Amino acid sequence: MPENINTRPNRRCLMKSLVEFHPTRREFIKKGGILMASAAALQTDVAFSLAAPPIEGKEPEEKKGEEVSPGEDLMREHGVLARILLIYDDISMRLERNIKYPPEVLTSAAALIRRFVEDYHEKLEEDYIFPRFEKTGKLVDLVKILLQQHQAGRRLTERIKNFSSLPAPNAREKKGLIQCLGLFSRMYRPHKSREDTVLFPAFHSIVSPKEYDSLGEKFEDKENELFGEHGFEKVVEEVTALEKSLGIYELSQFTAKG
Repeated sequence: MPENINTRPNRRCLMKSLVEFHPTRREFIKKGGILMASAAALQTDVAFSLAAPPIEGKEPEEKKGEEVSPGEDLMREHGVLARILLIYDDISMRLERNIKYPPEVLTSAAALIRRFVEDYHEKLEEDYIFPRFEKTGKLVDLVKILLQQHQAGRRLTERIKNFSSLPAPNAREKKGLIQCLGLFSRMYRPHKSREDTVLFPAFHSIVSPKEYDSLGEKFEDKENELFGEHGFEKVVEEVTALEKSLGIYELSQFTAKG
């Protein structure tokens, strides 16, 4: 039976369909190459992440926040002051009861107050903290009182240093020393407490985070300049030695009984 021209497939249309359905050799090779390159790159990334050792000396991201902030720096310095006040209290008690004590301990304690507290710690407050409160008009009355107490403390320290240099103080001189030690401790305990609970927390509200961080760096630079590397730790060691000389270093002896 002769083939019906209407039912015979159109060869041109058939070839066009085959071409559209099947990719050309060039397209096939091109697409295959892309897939192989992607697989190879993925394999390389996985292998590198598993085999590559951590970069030596690079700290993990979580440890970036270990630097001491300005507030923390000033408050831990208050801790040093509190321990020296305890030394003053112990010496004052011995003077009142005529109990001997190593005279060099008082000389060294007063020198630490002058060198670390007044010439360093208080200078930081006076140069960087107090002026910013005055500029913004916040806590101005408190800052004024704190500054007055700094000045009063320096006068008391000078008197304590003079008394401590006496080889054999008489009764009147002992009474004067006891009075100076008592006045110093009585003033500085509320002084540092007010700074820790009012002034320093409020400081965050008057400076930007960037300025706050930059002050931390300035404080650290000043500490290294005056006391060398690890200056704070060295000062703490000095205080510890003085406490041990008086027999008041062990914390357990201050535990309340009864």
